[in-house]
Amino acid sequence: MKARGAVIHQVGGQWEVQDLEVSEPAEDEILVKVMASGLCHSDDHFVTGDIPVNLPMVGGHEGAGIVEKVGSRVTRVKPGDHIATLFIPACGVCKYCVRGQSYICNNGAGMETGMAMDGTARFHDTDGNPIGGVTRLGSFSNYLVCHETQAVKLPDDIPFDLACLVSCGVATGYGAAVNAAPVRPGDVVLVMGLGGVGANAVQGAKHAGADHIIVVDPAENKMELATGFGATAAFTSIDEARPLIAQLTNGQGVDVTIVTVGRVDGDIIGEGFDTVGKAGSLVLVSVGSHERSLSVSPQDMTNLAKSIKGVMYGNCRPLGDIPRLLDMYRTGSIKLDELVTTRYKLDDINQAVEDMHAGRNIRGVVVHEH
Repeated sequence: MKARGAVIHQVGGQWEVQDLEVSEPAEDEILVKVMASGLCHSDDHFVTGDIPVNLPMVGGHEGAGIVEKVGSRVTRVKPGDHIATLFIPACGVCKYCVRGQSYICNNGAGMETGMAMDGTARFHDTDGNPIGGVTRLGSFSNYLVCHETQAVKLPDDIPFDLACLVSCGVATGYGAAVNAAPVRPGDVVLVMGLGGVGANAVQGAKHAGADHIIVVDPAENKMELATGFGATAAFTSIDEARPLIAQLTNGQGVDVTIVTVGRVDGDIIGEGFDTVGKAGSLVLVSVGSHERSLSVSPQDMTNLAKSIKGVMYGNCRPLGDIPRLLDMYRTGSIKLDELVTTRYKLDDINQAVEDMHAGRNIRGVVVHEH
């Protein structure tokens, strides 16, 4: 099948929109007509080389669309179903899925190759050369083929440009606060970074009962947006936030700091860790390079019982949590419309990335043309 998608060919390059050939789905795979794809900062880590992957690769993992065709052994979805893509498969039978940790399903191994689980490509260029798909997906293409365990069925009434956000940013941010931290009633919470993940960490902290939610983001335009998602205060730097943190906690430090900046390093982690009080935790959602040094005090971790928690996919169970989050949107419990700052055509993908880097968007969404 012919498709059109945005491909990264080399580290540090720009996305190139090109014609593609999409393979027929294997017996356990589905063909998806992709309607919309969120612009997640994780895709940028493949461009910068922070996350080493095999290139070239079709970008995009935060997708939503319609099932066009299914393989002979597919049981989870059928043609015509609306689905969201899962950047981590949820097989349901491995050690981690069985104990409720499908966010680290064993089938996630090998995703850096961009190849399907059988080791072969589902995208090719017009000369027949194989091209990978980010996290075995590639939702910057208007069609993709993926394993059935990388799809969750959606209600038909949810717009695709909102549903795609729940497949990654919403589930990750909300889950970081509710599942991973977990935030408790009365907590003081700091969220570092107000993008598509951070905004949902704020929503999650609010629902979990936090008394105070402080946002720090260098973009001035996000200060008012932060309060719209439930923040009680917003600042452009940690230094500006320190007096309020001290006032609210009697100088003790916050209960939870959630780090959702676009690109993290050891200094940012250290700065965030210093805001955490006794028995508190820093919840690390962000990705950076493979730097191995952290500026934290081992004595603080031991003597003050402070911890750092790494979080994948908001520690959520996507097959159940994504439909639940959409139900919450229906009832007005969480905001999705307000997350979408700008909608882009595929041809404008590099402008969308530039806007993301400049902090202009909470979330940009590519809306595919068919």
